[in-house]
Amino acid sequence: MISIKTPEEIAIMAEGGKILSTIMQKLKRMVRQGITTRELDRVAYDLVLKYGAKPSFLGHQGFPAALCTSINEEIVHGVPSQRKIKNGDIVSLDFGVYFKGFHADAAITLGVGKISKETKRLIETTKKALDFGTKEAKPGKHFGDISFAIQKYVESQGFNVVKELCGHGIGRELHEDPQILNFGRMGEGSEIKEGMVFCLEPMVTAGDWRIKRGKDGYSFKTADGSLSAHFEYTVAVKSRGCKILTLLDRASLI
Repeated sequence: MISIKTPEEIAIMAEGGKILSTIMQKLKRMVRQGITTRELDRVAYDLVLKYGAKPSFLGHQGFPAALCTSINEEIVHGVPSQRKIKNGDIVSLDFGVYFKGFHADAAITLGVGKISKETKRLIETTKKALDFGTKEAKPGKHFGDISFAIQKYVESQGFNVVKELCGHGIGRELHEDPQILNFGRMGEGSEIKEGMVFCLEPMVTAGDWRIKRGKDGYSFKTADGSLSAHFEYTVAVKSRGCKILTLLDRASLI
């Protein structure tokens, strides 16, 4: 069942989203050649506690860190380690915040140093696909409209959407109904209604869409070793559209 949040609950989630966005802005500025993903995780953990919140991912289904750090062919859920980021890598940061009883979730993908034009295009396509999907998140539409918009744009650019992972509802639980696929048909799925809050997260590959589990037991990688990018918003449906609760350029706590 898809829950409907009250305006008061959405206001709390917006506070949590602002905390999350502020932390992500800090992490974004830190991503560079030579830094380890564990250093990024440590900063994320310290900051979320500083702002009176908790990390959503730490301990969730046994996950051992606050921040997901996925590099190159890793799609999502990469575990921070002593691995150093290298010139030419692409790095996806996925972070969740638990604040006053509610979760917020967001992800970005960054190129490090010199990356190819095609790699840059992969990242830009994934971000634009999220924007296209977000435009469909309004009352009277269906979740299939979001899925279709994402898939249509990604495939028009010669890339593929991951079909075995998806977006999700969010609120008092990190993962709630519905599951929101990155592929589908217009008009399919549940109707979108005011008060719904969910995460849209296109995961896009430069090669085949099939995936495999990483050796760390948590991450997912492209089965063919091709590069992957990932962006995510938490959005709340309003009367005439939606409000992005985790928009990075509005962060202002640091």
